[in-house]
Amino acid sequence: MDKNSINITIRKVKMTDIDLLQSIAQQTFVETFSEVNTAADMAKYMVEKFSNEMLLAELSNQGSEFYFAQLGNSVIGYLKINSGQAQTELQDEHALEIERIYVLQEFHGKKIGQLLYEKALDIARLKNVRFIWLGVWEENFRAISFYQKHGFVAFDKHIFRLGDDEQTDIMMKKNVVNN
Repeated sequence: MDKNSINITIRKVKMTDIDLLQSIAQQTFVETFSEVNTAADMAKYMVEKFSNEMLLAELSNQGSEFYFAQLGNSVIGYLKINSGQAQTELQDEHALEIERIYVLQEFHGKKIGQLLYEKALDIARLKNVRFIWLGVWEENFRAISFYQKHGFVAFDKHIFRLGDDEQTDIMMKKNVVNN
């Protein structure tokens, strides 16, 4: 598939999209991490983080927003951002957290993650925040490289629990220039 022929739309996720959100969240997470984690840890994480109840609670949180990347009627990726008290850690009123950017594996390398990142950056500018931050698994070299390429720098680390496994995330941030 020629990446120049892909016509992607980015749209805000609605409460009625819960089944689509659950499906893309589970599929992209499994594609990204199942090879390097145990089946038991993956299954536990799916129940803890991607249940309908959890996703509905996240969708109804005023400080959180989800966006789908769509190719035609197919959801091929998604973005979750948090501001204010919805941020997982910093909860800085002058910051925006990118909690998740995930794209179906078959669309890696086609700039879908870039489009979702640009959406987050546009929202950060609209919200007039000073910086964007995120946590990325220290062994997810592809994602770390992506964020470094876009000017993110490491500033701390935190523990990310996947099932019963404690993993280290690198916390990265980037100043937002408001024009």
